[in-house]
Amino acid sequence: MNGARLLTRTLRAAGVETVFSLSGNQIMPVYDAAIDDDLRIIHTRHEGGAVYMADGFAQTSGTLGVALVTAAPGFANALSAVYSARMNESPVLFLSGDSPVREGGNAPFQELDQCAMAAPVVKATFRPRSPAELGEMLGEAIRIALSGRQGPVHIALPFDVLNADVSESAMPADLLPKAQSFGNAAAVAAALAGAERPLILTGPMLNEGRGGGRAAALREASGAPVVCLESPRGLRDPALGAFVEALPQADLILGIGKVPDFTMAFARPPAVSETATLLFIDPEEAALDRAKSLAGARLAMAGQADPWAVVDALLPLVNRVNREQWCATVDAALAYRDDPSTAPGIHPRILCAQIQAILDGASDPVLVCDGGEFGQWAQALLHAPMRLTNGLSGAIGGGIGYAIGAKVARPDSTVILTMGDGTAGFTLAEFDTAARADTPFLALVGNDACWNAEHHIQVRDYGADRAIGCDLSPDTRYDRAAEALGCHGAKVVQDDEIAPALKAALASGKPAVLDIAIASLAAPVFRRG
Repeated sequence: MNGARLLTRTLRAAGVETVFSLSGNQIMPVYDAAIDDDLRIIHTRHEGGAVYMADGFAQTSGTLGVALVTAAPGFANALSAVYSARMNESPVLFLSGDSPVREGGNAPFQELDQCAMAAPVVKATFRPRSPAELGEMLGEAIRIALSGRQGPVHIALPFDVLNADVSESAMPADLLPKAQSFGNAAAVAAALAGAERPLILTGPMLNEGRGGGRAAALREASGAPVVCLESPRGLRDPALGAFVEALPQADLILGIGKVPDFTMAFARPPAVSETATLLFIDPEEAALDRAKSLAGARLAMAGQADPWAVVDALLPLVNRVNREQWCATVDAALAYRDDPSTAPGIHPRILCAQIQAILDGASDPVLVCDGGEFGQWAQALLHAPMRLTNGLSGAIGGGIGYAIGAKVARPDSTVILTMGDGTAGFTLAEFDTAARADTPFLALVGNDACWNAEHHIQVRDYGADRAIGCDLSPDTRYDRAAEALGCHGAKVVQDDEIAPALKAALASGKPAVLDIAIASLAAPVFRRG
């Protein structure tokens, strides 16, 4: 076999059945090898789309997602999406074609130091110089992606390495993630038991959809509220309601896979009490160093371990303390959604109420929320056990890819995507991918003919007479563009058109786009009093 076949056989051994890819000269040996190993290739319209799909697949399947792109410009096109995967804590194997090793330094076609470019946005990056090294690096890359704080790992694939012969012995023997256990669970359990108003904060790996029920189990076992912080808006995340008002009341904060950063206002007063006891458990030493710097004298523990392992170690040791009043305080803050806003057009409240009814009636609902202001309304007003958002990166435009990846991972699920009209333009052509790959989902484009988040920033910070450059055309028809790409499409301009449009879209059996004329509103910020 050659290096390309070594790659496809290793992916199959790791349980991979689907690769998201955009073709190019340097990776055609992998396409050829995929035929013999029955490896499905979903061919995308942009390299970033391939990574977004691998990311969505990884989040919804709980397994490795794989993106394969060509060298240099193809690789560079994908990097923004790789950054999002890193911030989402998604285990993605990012494979890129590369120029031949034997021509290094001779200016071969599309020569580029990909490892240097990838290094800041991945957990690790590799460039094998032989097929034997490729086998070793594949095993290491897969283990790293799935271990600790999960995330993307990059391998550059030199063209001559893919074509060179290699023996069966080059197949990596170990593809299992390396668990990092937690030895101080008893001390953490004791600290939780002694606190009156503890809060447990987590990152994306322990959210409702990806944590395997661990967060809910830990709350039940300890009597302490568990809150996931995974929004680019930090404590202004509308999905958290008025949680920002409860956080300063905590006398103990336990971060599991979550150390001080912008999402918790860097744990500084007044967001976090100057008298609170702080404990942070994280798989990365650099993150713990940051925790020590920001927490100062309040830090009672900084331990290194995997997020899932920490919860698994705590569950049999914690003693439930009756904190009904404290839990009710936190729950009420999280649930608070008072919103008096009005504006011409369909209000997100009206639209989201009907979407929630669909999610509630589905046996396996998946909610994808992408984009700025409309995306924030959707995150605040909609709920599904599995939810994907644009995440801590704050990037927009990945939602179509996330939805396709989710539908590949869970083909029987009901996948609903919400995104704004600005967001839709980033990867609109991927609706062609959705149609070709037979991945039906429902996409709702909240259309206010505006880059609304930036428009409201301009009005707020500079004045209404200083708003510039954020208008979009009110005549653009995202539904018709989707129809031209092989999907179902419809335009909705009145409240009473929503229900029949939703029904027809779901009945179409196709990827469906509803272009909805929504009210031009800023994202809600929920504050009591």
